[in-house]
Amino acid sequence: MPRFPRSLLLLAAFQLATLLVAGCATTPPASDADAVADFKATNDPLEPTNRVFYAVNNGLDTVLLRPLAVAYKSGVPEVVRTHVHNVLDNLSTPVAVADDILQTKPRRAGDSLMRLLINSTIGVAGIFDVATDWGWPEHSTDFGMTLALWGVPDGPFLFLPVLGPSDPRDAAGFGVDVAMDPLTWVGQGTIVDALGYARLGVSAVDARAAALDDLDKIKAQALDPYATFRSLYRQHRDSQIEDARSDNRATLPVWFPAR
Repeated sequence: MPRFPRSLLLLAAFQLATLLVAGCATTPPASDADAVADFKATNDPLEPTNRVFYAVNNGLDTVLLRPLAVAYKSGVPEVVRTHVHNVLDNLSTPVAVADDILQTKPRRAGDSLMRLLINSTIGVAGIFDVATDWGWPEHSTDFGMTLALWGVPDGPFLFLPVLGPSDPRDAAGFGVDVAMDPLTWVGQGTIVDALGYARLGVSAVDARAAALDDLDKIKAQALDPYATFRSLYRQHRDSQIEDARSDNRATLPVWFPAR
C-alpha cells in the first residue's frame, strides 16, 4: 500500500461512498410541480447534507485556512509565492500528460509533456516556468474532464468535506488522478510521508491565497453563498470541459515544416 498521500486516498474513498448515497436520492412527488422544477434546475438532491458540509468547511476555512492564506500572501514575497506555485504545478504535470492522452488530445498532451521536460530541467525542478515563455502555456485538465469527454454525465451536485464543490464524476476523477500521481507510489518512510503532507498543505494554502479576494467578496455580498458557489463551480467546470472539447489543434504546430 503506498504511503503518499494516504490522506488523499481516504478522501477519495469517502467520495466514492458519497456517490452511493447520491444514487439513493429521489425526486419530489410529481404532484408538486414547483418542487420538481427546482429539483431539476439545481440538480442538488443532497442539498441539506451538502449545506452541512459547506458549513463545516466554511468554519474550517474561517479559523484555519483563510488566516494561513492571509499570512502567506502578506508575509511571503510575491516572487517566492510564484516559484512555489510553479513547483507545485510541475509536480502535477505527469498526471496532466496522462489525462491529455486519455482525452485523445495530442497537442495538449504534447504541451504538457514539453512543460514537464523544460520546467524540470531548464526551469530548475519547476521553480521557473520557462515553458510558458517558450510557447507551452499551462491548461486545465484532470480525470473528471476526461470522463466528461468520454460522455460520462456529471450527476448531482456534491459539497465534499475539505475538498468543497464537486459532483460524482469529478469525485471519481479526483481519486483516479491521485492513483495516477507517481508520487503516490514512489518511496516510503517518515521523510517521504512528511514531504507528501507538506505538499498537500502548501497546495491548499497556495490555492486559497490565489482565491482570497474573490472568496471574500462572494461571502460578503452573496445572499446565499452556498448557492453562489454551486452555480460558479458548474459554470467553471463547463467552461473547462468545453475548452478541452473544442481544442482540436493539429498534432504538429503550425510553424513545424510539413513533409
